[in-house]
Amino acid sequence: MTAAPAPSGAAAAKPARRISGFRSLLSTTAFKIIAAYLFIFVLFAGFVIGWLGFATQRQLTDQLTETITAEVRGLAEQYAIGGIRRLVEVVDERSNRPGASLYLVATFAGVPLTGNIGELPAGTLARQGWIETDYRRADESTSDRPHRAIAQVYGLPGNFRLLVGRDLEERDRMREIFGRGFRFSVAVAIVLGLLGAYFVTRRVLKRVDAMTEMSRRIMEGDLTGRLPTAGSRDELDRLAGSVNDMLARIEALMAGMKEVSDNIAHDLKTPLTRLRNKAEEALRVGGSDAAYRAALTGIIEESDGLIRTFNALLMIARAEAGNQREGMVRLDLAEIARGVAELYEPVAEEAHVALTVTAAPVSVTGNRELLGQVVANLVDNALKYGATGEGGEVAVTVAAEDGEAVVTIADRGPGIADADRGRVLDRFVRLETSRSRPGSGLGLSLAAAVARLHGGRLVLEDNRPGLKVALRLPRSADDPSVAARPV
Repeated sequence: MTAAPAPSGAAAAKPARRISGFRSLLSTTAFKIIAAYLFIFVLFAGFVIGWLGFATQRQLTDQLTETITAEVRGLAEQYAIGGIRRLVEVVDERSNRPGASLYLVATFAGVPLTGNIGELPAGTLARQGWIETDYRRADESTSDRPHRAIAQVYGLPGNFRLLVGRDLEERDRMREIFGRGFRFSVAVAIVLGLLGAYFVTRRVLKRVDAMTEMSRRIMEGDLTGRLPTAGSRDELDRLAGSVNDMLARIEALMAGMKEVSDNIAHDLKTPLTRLRNKAEEALRVGGSDAAYRAALTGIIEESDGLIRTFNALLMIARAEAGNQREGMVRLDLAEIARGVAELYEPVAEEAHVALTVTAAPVSVTGNRELLGQVVANLVDNALKYGATGEGGEVAVTVAAEDGEAVVTIADRGPGIADADRGRVLDRFVRLETSRSRPGSGLGLSLAAAVARLHGGRLVLEDNRPGLKVALRLPRSADDPSVAARPV
């Protein structure tokens, strides 16, 4: 393969900019997406931890209030049984238990009668019901830090006040534990997330840099280059695979263009030289009108041959470019085959070749002119190179096989060797056995190009003996299945 010339200008000389640098990495789309995902993850984690902390705190508070309510109810019953004296005795006894709740019995003026609470904010006992308040125990001094408690103030007959409460230190400790856990989790998530984003993005961008470097080489003319793949079958590998397939196709087209240019220059040089020599000889020798007429006739024949060659090249180019897909209609291949056979019957009779057609109606969607030209080329080739005089046979068959419409042209000639069957589909390729006969080497190339245009293929097989060329096309969706019938 010969590389295409390097493009000129600043674009060709400008090196591809690498994007795996740290500052460039922060501005990449991949890093921004990961950072956005990290932000959402942190919000979600904060919500979960916060909700767990709130639910736990609420559960602890409910347990405390239930306990306090039960104790208040029990102490009120003691008061009802034995009055303030009994209540004071019970509260005094409970206040001295290890881990006891908070108790305080006071007069209407706030004078303590018993309990383990030493100090309360002013006016606390005046508010009945549930309160959260600071307090100090009876055995603590005023210099000690006050505690926090939840309590219920209950009014007794005689304007006595009963306060029962529980310390909130455990609940506050739990809140602090959840708070520290939340802050630590968020910090760890952010650090690990950023590190992960950095390493993951850097790994991805290294592959992008490698692809960018290879793209630069390809733009400079190295069409043999292919984008690297990691073998992981991820989205980058799939993208690289598609681009590589495209590059392979472009490389093949470029190679084909060069080959076609070389072949055109080589194969058209000979007829153009003959045409010039005939004209020069007519002018140099001169002679009668009949001699000039004969020279002009030869020139016209050479010109017709050149025109046919250029027409074939144009048809191949149009077929490979796909420009003629718009003119495709639903048509019957059997009808085309029979029309071509009728056209070539005189030629077959003159060559003493038995030309037979077995065609069943098979519908395809295609270009009638191109398909007709292809079938005509294949029949013409079979009559030229596959018929060996008396007893020659050329059979044209149209049938439906495995969802395909197949036009087969089979002869009993020398055939084509296995090694040459792929090569003869290229432009201007003529085998040594056929060089003594007229032709441009474009018939099979045109047939293959038209087959590709219609989504089909051209298959060359051994007819034992002879050559069997099958034009296989996809059938129309509404084509009825019919059995082959002789014509």
